[in-house]
Amino acid sequence: MRPETLRDGTVDVAVVGAGPAGLAAAAVALLGGLTVALVDAGQELGGQFWRRPPEGSAVDPGDDLHHDLATYRSLAGTVRSAARDGRCRLLPGHHVWTAVAPPATAPGERPQGPLPLHLLDRSSGPGRERTLRLDARHVVLATGAYDRPLPFPGWDLPGVYTAGGLQALLKGGGVRAGSRVVVGGTGPFLLPVATGLAARGASVVVCEANDPRRWACGAGAALGLPGKLVEGAGYAAALVRHRVPVLLRHAVTAAHGTDRVEAVTISRLDASGGIVPGSDRRVEADAVGTGWGFVPQLDLAVTLGADLVASWDGNRVVRVDEWQRTSVPGLSAAGEVCGVGGAQLAVREGQLAAEGVLRDLGRPSVTGERGLARVRGAVARHRRFAAAMAHAHPVPEGWTAWVDDATTVCRCEEVCAGQVRRAVADGAVGVRQVKQLTRAGMGWCQGRMCAPAVAGLAGPGEGEVAERLVATPVPLGALARGNGSPPHTLSRPAPEEKV
Repeated sequence: MRPETLRDGTVDVAVVGAGPAGLAAAAVALLGGLTVALVDAGQELGGQFWRRPPEGSAVDPGDDLHHDLATYRSLAGTVRSAARDGRCRLLPGHHVWTAVAPPATAPGERPQGPLPLHLLDRSSGPGRERTLRLDARHVVLATGAYDRPLPFPGWDLPGVYTAGGLQALLKGGGVRAGSRVVVGGTGPFLLPVATGLAARGASVVVCEANDPRRWACGAGAALGLPGKLVEGAGYAAALVRHRVPVLLRHAVTAAHGTDRVEAVTISRLDASGGIVPGSDRRVEADAVGTGWGFVPQLDLAVTLGADLVASWDGNRVVRVDEWQRTSVPGLSAAGEVCGVGGAQLAVREGQLAAEGVLRDLGRPSVTGERGLARVRGAVARHRRFAAAMAHAHPVPEGWTAWVDDATTVCRCEEVCAGQVRRAVADGAVGVRQVKQLTRAGMGWCQGRMCAPAVAGLAGPGEGEVAERLVATPVPLGALARGNGSPPHTLSRPAPEEKV
């Protein structure tokens, strides 16, 4: 993805995230005649779902690992064409490290002036980062979600990944993480990971923690999306073809090895998620991937003051209206930040978000009234399906019993489960107080890896999403090179180099 330039430093729409939701929002906004800046931390369009090898790479693009590539190619083609024409600024390798919404003249009104986003440009490599400022009249957040990991003894051994990490290696680099791989956790996402590895010659075992009979309540939602049934049947056929065993109501409860993982313990689970006594068995493995659903990436939404609500899967997500507008004027959101529901839902939400921006700016619709009705119907069906999926694949309540006191929970600060439990016994309530007493969540990842585990061990407490004014680590040298200033001086136009 090659950066392009705009003549004017202020764009109509800045889209943060180039995955399915962000690509759809950018493409529709461009088709509606708006200027767009598309910002993404990755080097290529597509996000995690349509992750591709670098352009010009000799790595096999792995088309069999992807779904709906026709949609990707159409959206990406629109964006790249606009970039060549100078109407779209592509900013790969850029992180939005902070943003502050300017004040509005009255509650509910649009803010005075553009909304400034502060970017960290990592596209030139380590040691050459710089800070930039991007001004936009409207911002669409499409920052997606990340894997929810849960700890178990040995999960910090080399060779233990999240399920998403295994898939990222396959899609982005054509790398098979191991020859004997155990994929565990819960949810349909385990299936493409397992089948992708098996198709490339790995011996794979799948451990699904839940019982498929939980899908009985969601049968109607599944019938409303026949494409999902066809997709599921395709995975089932691939598992049979590659002779991949699927162990239901089983979980990876320990990993073993010295310098790297060499084997895992697989245990059968009872109805509450506890380990059935005597069910443990050891399986040789040189790679492990676990996935327990996803957590929306809400850093920027929280920093900008967007209201959050509870989602169908228990996550906190951004509250949006029928046009994907948030509670902050001039700010929209689409995709997994509004509820984890898959790429097809994300594309349609991105489309609605851009249509909402066109509507607010007095531009005609690209999709048309009939098209919008179809999009809204699809959104409703996909959200019902996502709710059914969340009901069928919850995190087992008894998972904390798998974690002994010596198990590392916070890798960054090397905090073990015993320290968390002692903090709770001493009176700590919730993630925030445990963090204050143990430093769990104060490290490099800022709790992204350990917060779900700490919440499970300690109880979520106040249930708030942590606010991170700095959404990604920023080298001080980059701030110096960009002549950056703190957010409270954003009303002055000179602090940082504008893009």
